[in-house]
Amino acid sequence: MILYLNGIYVGLLILANIVAVKLFSIGDFAILPAAVIIYIFTYPIIDVIVEVYGKKEGQRTVYAGLIMQVLAVIFIMIAIHLPAAPVFTDQESFQTILNGSFRVIIASLISYAISQNLDVFVFNRLKSKHGQKKLWLRNNASTMLSQFVDTTIFITIAFYGTMPVGVLAGLILTQYIFKFFASIVVTPLVYLLVHLIRRKEAALIVQEEA
Repeated sequence: MILYLNGIYVGLLILANIVAVKLFSIGDFAILPAAVIIYIFTYPIIDVIVEVYGKKEGQRTVYAGLIMQVLAVIFIMIAIHLPAAPVFTDQESFQTILNGSFRVIIASLISYAISQNLDVFVFNRLKSKHGQKKLWLRNNASTMLSQFVDTTIFITIAFYGTMPVGVLAGLILTQYIFKFFASIVVTPLVYLLVHLIRRKEAALIVQEEA
């Protein structure tokens, strides 16, 4: 199961980076990148990995995600700069969609590395304290703190100096409010995945002993 979780986790990261250029609005409340709809699911997955397989597996998954994001950036850059065939008339659109600014890319990688490792650390500390009890607490506490750190670091690095500090603070606040409530909504997913994985692995142990 760990292989499936790792595959889904890394896939979501890459997909989030691809769709990040699209912005959507929630009424007059906030303008958000489409990536947040995908990225919020990476936290419950990493929490499930730490819950079932431990801190080291969680860290390995985070590092694998970082490596794949760097590779994705490299190969996307290569694809953009390959000479376009005469029949390919959408080079400008292709470049606009996939070619993020260097500053935004760096902001994304730094915020990811710090926030996801923080999530693993906080979740594991709470698990060491409570055992298998209070999964909802460590899931939400680690995710909410990590999401705040991720949002703050990313927006600050990506946009500081390009807009007033008050606007930056507003962006951080509105994005975090969305992520805060989203983390609560996906909590049942964590319980479901943990239950299914433990049941599956218990069945495998019984088969091996039979």
